[in-house]
Amino acid sequence: TRGHRKRYRRGHSRRHKQSHIPERISLAGRPHEAAGRNVIGHWEGDTVISRKSRAALQVLAERRSRYVQLTKLRRKTADMMKSAVILRLGTVPPYARKTLTLDNGSENTEHREITCALGTKTYFCAPFHSWEKGTVENAVGLVRRFFPKKTDFSLVSDAQIRKVEMLLNNRPRKCLHYATPLEVFGGAIAGGM
Repeated sequence: TRGHRKRYRRGHSRRHKQSHIPERISLAGRPHEAAGRNVIGHWEGDTVISRKSRAALQVLAERRSRYVQLTKLRRKTADMMKSAVILRLGTVPPYARKTLTLDNGSENTEHREITCALGTKTYFCAPFHSWEKGTVENAVGLVRRFFPKKTDFSLVSDAQIRKVEMLLNNRPRKCLHYATPLEVFGGAIAGGM
């Protein structure tokens, strides 16, 4: 027989026979209430990167209200991702941070520390199924209008990021009956739900 190397589908890596994320729980284990958008507290996370710099932008989006939190990361590392999630979601009441859905990127390997610090359960999409966290993917698309591809995030100031976050959270949404994410999220927090 002739010894040809086995061909794999594009995107397949032979380095990881199993997931490199420890104690990974698939999206199938996420509570059913998270699939619907009836209650707040179910978040999705992603990172926006650039070939121009090592700096990146972390995006957290709440599923019910579409409320967005943006944080600049000096580098896209697991430690920086973990610290940013804990910092941002730590300001939210516990009932408003029930679950967090992430992809299988190496920056999400320290999810257990997030769970320990916040009490938030973390779930993961199937590999190459970014549509399973469509809320944050939509938010990333909106962020890209302000910071297109090839943006050097090391040159973007925290003030610029806060301004974009404010604009997105004060933008009326048809899916929210033309309320803003800030109104929906803030109203739910004020009501203690």
